[in-house]
Amino acid sequence: MPDADWPAYWNPKHETLPREALGRLQARKLHRLVQGAYDRSPFHRRRFDAAGLRPDDIRSLDDLRRIPLMTREEWMQNQAERPLFGDLVTRSRDDAIRYHLTSGTSGRQPLRVLDSRADWSWIGEMWCYGFWGFGVRPRDIVFFAFSYGSFIGFWGAHYASEKIGCLVLPSGNMTTDARVRQIVEMEATTVCATPTYALRMAQAAQALGIDLARDSKVDKLIVSGEPAGSIPATKRLIEEMWGAKCGDTAGMTEIGTIMIFECDHQPGGTHIIEDNFIEEVLDPETGEPVPYGKEGERVVTSFGRDFIPLIRYRTRDLVKKVPHDTCSCGRTGDIYAGGILGRVDDMKCIRGTNVYPRAVESIVREHPEIEEFQIVLTREDGVRDEISVHVELAADRQDAWQGMAKHLGRALADAHEGLRFNLELAPPGSLPRFELKAKRLQDRRAEGAR
Repeated sequence: MPDADWPAYWNPKHETLPREALGRLQARKLHRLVQGAYDRSPFHRRRFDAAGLRPDDIRSLDDLRRIPLMTREEWMQNQAERPLFGDLVTRSRDDAIRYHLTSGTSGRQPLRVLDSRADWSWIGEMWCYGFWGFGVRPRDIVFFAFSYGSFIGFWGAHYASEKIGCLVLPSGNMTTDARVRQIVEMEATTVCATPTYALRMAQAAQALGIDLARDSKVDKLIVSGEPAGSIPATKRLIEEMWGAKCGDTAGMTEIGTIMIFECDHQPGGTHIIEDNFIEEVLDPETGEPVPYGKEGERVVTSFGRDFIPLIRYRTRDLVKKVPHDTCSCGRTGDIYAGGILGRVDDMKCIRGTNVYPRAVESIVREHPEIEEFQIVLTREDGVRDEISVHVELAADRQDAWQGMAKHLGRALADAHEGLRFNLELAPPGSLPRFELKAKRLQDRRAEGAR
């Protein structure tokens, strides 16, 4: 079927609802969510009772702010006190068909989540919003560069692709080289991976003598799991190496699915699926709302997962919301400019200067010769903090280091109030490679303080 014969939106009615109607829909869903959580989740009932609230007190979106913020620490403590799942859950474990864990990239205890059949259907539906929005259609062949473990990752996206009618290629525990070869052999048109692993596959293809832009049929890469999906330099590099469009998405194990996606207009940001989520942007220190165009912490209320009600959950993600009409696609959900900008706790203070890993990556990725990098924080003599960037160049570009190092060092300093970054050239193949979320920041300052 020609593209012109397919609808432009997965859910045309809700994705284009006028803002006032969208607000009324959210208010109805919010009241239903609060009532269900109070009736069936002891965890939420205790929180409401402690705040002196009853479900009937929450009738409008303005009432939302009366509900206390929920934190990961509360959830973790609840699971520790009432193993394995705590009493946040609203149903018996017998009703669950899925079990997943958070990835644990922050080094903290993972959260355990359960989903019912209805929950899992909704999780796939949210991915359908994003895949369809970026141009995936039933004719597509979708390749998942993802190991199918307990981390939720692209699980929901897999089922969304089947729901759309695509041919799905799960790669499981295949090697990177084998994945590249299958992408070409099976004529995959859409590839799903983290931004880091999308680059890794492109580098592996080059080593195999494969030009993905020429030899593959891939025209769409859908990335998730890292802020790099919306970093212009990283996205540009991915698109050049693959000869395809790169679209960003973001989700959380805590809500089971994505809540934002980039449409095929590529407006420099991600649409919020506002008929299924309320996304607040608050000052992380005061908890007060911030206006359009100002960075803050995203706080999510999720309507679709019945097993685990998530109400005003602090994500620690940094975002900047802008109006929906920033994009011309016609969707009325507001947009996070630049997607997820990082995390509130990602910021590191080095000799009085704030440093965010995303900002470092945006500069490093301006140099396509760089295959991998790592940020290392140390404390010299137990007092002075130092920041180093270890850079690994392609094997045939080692001679570019001297000129590049001078330019890279200046660019990093200019972006960080003159802070000096120590640059080190790492031997080819020596830095870690990642399939899921990259862990490029190594904070070793505690070692130097002893």
